Parts: sequence; C-alpha cells; structure tokens
Amino acid sequence: MAGGETQQAIEAVFRIERARLIAGLARTVRDMDRAEELAQDALVIALSEWPRSGVPANPGAWLMTAAKRRAIDAIRRDKMRERKHEEIAQELDGETDDADLIAAMDDDLGDELLGLIFTACHPVISADARAALTLRVIGGLTTDEIARAFLSSEVTIAQRIVRAKKTIGKAGLSFEVPRGAERATRLSSVLEVVYLIFNEGYAATAGEDLVRPSLCLEAQRLGRILAALMPEDPEVSGLLALMEIQASRLSARTGPDGALLTLTEQNRARWDQLLIRRGLDALARAEALGGADGPYALQAALAACHARARTAVDTDWPHIAALYDRLRVVMPSPVVDLNRAVAHSMAFGPEAGLRLVDEIADAAALRNYAPLPAARGDFLFRAGRLAEARSEFEAAASLTRNAREAAFLLARANACGHPMLPTSGISKLSGIRI
Repeated sequence: MAGGETQQAIEAVFRIERARLIAGLARTVRDMDRAEELAQDALVIALSEWPRSGVPANPGAWLMTAAKRRAIDAIRRDKMRERKHEEIAQELDGETDDADLIAAMDDDLGDELLGLIFTACHPVISADARAALTLRVIGGLTTDEIARAFLSSEVTIAQRIVRAKKTIGKAGLSFEVPRGAERATRLSSVLEVVYLIFNEGYAATAGEDLVRPSLCLEAQRLGRILAALMPEDPEVSGLLALMEIQASRLSARTGPDGALLTLTEQNRARWDQLLIRRGLDALARAEALGGADGPYALQAALAACHARARTAVDTDWPHIAALYDRLRVVMPSPVVDLNRAVAHSMAFGPEAGLRLVDEIADAAALRNYAPLPAARGDFLFRAGRLAEARSEFEAAASLTRNAREAAFLLARANACGHPMLPTSGISKLSGIRI
C-alpha cells in the first residue's frame, strides 16, 4: 500500500474508532480531556508505525493498547502517588494482550459509549452544554458544526464544552450507564444528543459531503441499544423509528455525481425496505405504549408518511401538515415552524407557506439560517414570483457551509431565469424535515 493510501487508511480507521477509544479511555482515566489527548497520541503513533508495519488486523485494539501504554508512561513519568492513579496504572498494566482489550472494548452491549453520553448528560452539567459536549466527543463534530446545529456562535459552543469538561472533572462522575430513576432523569438529554448526531450525518452542516453515513449508523446503533435497555419507553422507540425511517433514504438522497436529490427526484426503489419495516415496527411500539404525541414519535409519523407513499404524487401532504400542527404544540421552535410552513405550502399551495414563513421571518434563531430563504425561495418559485425566488435562493447559497447544498441552491437560482427548467421540488436542506 502506498504511503498516501496508508495515511488515508489510518485516518479512516481513527474516525471509525475515535468515539469508542475516547469512551474506553475516559472510563479508565476518569478525565475526558486526558482521554482525548491519549486518543490523539495513539493516532500519532499509528501514523509513525503503520506505514512500516501495515494496518493491524484489529486496529481498534491496537490503538487502545497504544493509548493505554502512553497513559502508563505518563503516570510513571510524573510519579503520581495518589491512590487512584496507582489503581489505574495497575489496571492498565494488566491489559496487554489483544483478547483482553477486545473484551474490554465490547463489554455491556456497547455501554462504554452510552456511559460517556449519560455522563455528559448528568444534571450537574448545564442543559445547553450536555449536547454540545457529547456531539464534540462522540460525534467528532467541530465546534463550528455544533454551533450551526444549535443556531449559536462558535465561541459560545467552545465555552460550553470547556465548562462541561471541568464540571465532570470536579464532580468525579463515573463513566457508566446509570440505573433506575437516575437513568430516567437523563434520558431526554441522551435522546436529544443521539438524534443530533444522526442529523449531522443525515444532512451535514459543513464540508463537501451532503451526508455522513457513519454518524447515522452510530446513532442508529446507540438507539437500538437504548431500545433494548428500555423497551417500555415510548420516546426511545419513537426516536429509533425516526432514525430507521430517515436512514432508509440515505442512499437515494444523492445522485452519481454527489448532487442533492429532493424527495420528488429520488428513486424510491433505492429506499431500504428493511429499515422502513424496522422503523414502522418501532413507531407502532411507541404508539402502543401511549407515546403517539411524543416529539420523536410525531416526527417518525411524518417520516412514515413519505415511506408509505409509493410515489411522490401519493404523499399525503394534508396529513403531514396536520402532524406538524401537533408537533409544534409539544416541540415549539422556529425550526419546527419553518418545517410546518413547508408542509402547508405543499398541502395548500405556496401562498399558504409564504404566510406562515413571514410570521417567523424575524425569529432570532433563524437569522443567517440557510433553510429559511431556501424554503421561501421555493414558495416564491411555485407562486411564479421568479425574480424574488432567485434572490432568496442566492441568499440561502451564501449562508450554507455545505458545498453540495450551495451548488444545489445556485442551480435553483439559475432555474429562476429559465422557468421551463424542472422546479426540483422542495429543497431538502439540513433542518428541513418534511
């Protein structure tokens, strides 16, 4: 394997293993910052050794071994005498063969990652910092990507993450999945984090790629573990249903050239029917448990409307609009209101969408939010107001950080000067969950 290919392979392996590596190390050293440093150290060692020796058969175990040995070296070098550090060193010294390491990494159905998420969602940490910290550590998102997901500033998000790490360190929290009432008190925050990770994979806020399937897969895996741990919780089933149905469309969302394909353009034969069946089953469980009006179950019901429609023309837009009317009651937010405007425009005409979107145009949370002018541009295009539509699409293209979305929006702006071109339907930007 050429040097460049080896480096790409190492970086790909690290992206895959990073979250589990940090979770395992945090559980051992009880320090999230130190765990991230050790994981990065392991990557540096791999970049030095793997080009000569080749990528090992079990790269995750190799990275964990390298990181833990670096931890031992640091403990010995700094002559740390505290009892806890001695216990950590003794524990690490005993984990030297791959079999033991693999067993340690795979224990409790993947609870190391969930343990880290539940720790980050402890009530001692402020609500606004919980999701930001977990998205950074588990999802591997940059502070800029997290800021865009929360419609906040990069500086604010960075401060939240630093404060959350310091709080965890001072509180001496254990990196484990809690039980009983303590688990229940943190569950809503955990579900929010898992879905935010999924969303960043489903519609990347920045970069060259529209989707990041690895994040979707990780969120789905965590959702399935949670559903197994808490089978009687309707919102867990609702979230799992939502992610499974949304993920069923991943392979159809982009064309051969990587360009965005809207719902009306997608080849529905490419939708994953197994994931759809899993999602519909999970939705039925959530509704049977009395959770039909929960925020995740309602969003799953929205996704199910598309999954059940054999063609785009068959989509039951009035029902989708009614579901959004219910969703905004239990999950009020400007983004939900924007989605509701999109649904109403499809059900009752573009003028209906324009009336609703004008009501929220001044919302602070939607300032510099690309989906707002993108949706308004679509309504104006379908209303025949092409010059205004072009201006909105160009504004949206200037706001998005995703290169593929920008190209899509500029193409729609160009279509405004050529009204005989296909309209392309509703723009499926991040945050638009029609």
